[in-house]
Amino acid sequence: MRIFLVAGTRPNFMKIAPLLDEMRKYPKINPIIVHTGQHYDYEMSAVFFEDLDIPKPDIYLGVGSGTHGEQTGRIIIAIEREMMKHRPDLVVVVGDVNSTLAASVVASKLYIPVAHIEAGLRSFDRTMPEEINRQVTDVLSDYLFTTEESGNENLRREGIPGEKIHFVGDIMIEALINAKCKMQNAKLSISNLQSSIFNLQSPYALLTLHRPSNVDDKDTLSRVLEAVDEVSRRIPIIFPIHPRTVKMVEKFGLSEKQKPLHVIKPLGYLDFIGLEKNARFVLTDSGSMQAETTYFGIPCLTIRENTERPVTITMGTNKLVGTDKDRIVGESLKILAGEGKKGCIPPLWDGKTAGRVVAVILRSELKEK
Repeated sequence: MRIFLVAGTRPNFMKIAPLLDEMRKYPKINPIIVHTGQHYDYEMSAVFFEDLDIPKPDIYLGVGSGTHGEQTGRIIIAIEREMMKHRPDLVVVVGDVNSTLAASVVASKLYIPVAHIEAGLRSFDRTMPEEINRQVTDVLSDYLFTTEESGNENLRREGIPGEKIHFVGDIMIEALINAKCKMQNAKLSISNLQSSIFNLQSPYALLTLHRPSNVDDKDTLSRVLEAVDEVSRRIPIIFPIHPRTVKMVEKFGLSEKQKPLHVIKPLGYLDFIGLEKNARFVLTDSGSMQAETTYFGIPCLTIRENTERPVTITMGTNKLVGTDKDRIVGESLKILAGEGKKGCIPPLWDGKTAGRVVAVILRSELKEK
């Protein structure tokens, strides 16, 4: 059974790692790693493969950057050739990036079944390209693997047949649990990270910022940097800066506004998780970090007006603060005063998601035979 595992960005790599480990337990499954090259520099790609023990991709498309249309089009052209050449029995896509959309469209037109990991997540904000990618991918998918009950509800409301929907938990949390074990076995510690990389011994907050809605508009980016600048007067803020954000900070002439922050290059997965799980709190516009901080029990302030992961708010440690300076600063100060949001771990976030996914795939194959 040939299965394409399609990945293109850092969060994608985190999600295919547990699936790959699980599929290798079954001789009948031949997983084929397809790296589209959507994230193409070392810090954004190869180091994640090393940290997650993912072997060199079987297929590398090397599409690189571009507008959404350009990038999606290049992936469609390149991955169609590979699907026609290898004729996989199943294409597995993860998350909500352009690679996810492109692979699901091509597979569907070639009558190859599609499995979508993290199906059903909705922000209900179509100004986000990811929202369109999610909706189209879910319509085309034959197996829809959900992370939380809201995903099940969204899919049912959109008319997806119940037999296609499988609540399996969050695959990213499984990667996180595995990473914690690797860090313990390697005797990594945040004190080592602090002394060797950041030279910080005091409590700190962690900031990530990359979404176009936040970094591509000068006023918005300036306002957010002003807010975190003010917060940094109370607690050091470490800022692993995304290449897109670097580009926009330079374009808008905002370098002075980020000087109070401890700005560093993107980290590998293990180093980043070590940094994240020991932070006093997190400021982010990332979807995956909303889930990770909920698992770690760390307060998370999401610099967005909406989220596709509502369980991180209803059950977890996440709170939406938008891009309003006063809200960002005010909620940060509440956390520093000991009033951070408490939470619990949502159902099936137990590190066994990949096993559930593979079990569904194998059962379906038996039914077809």
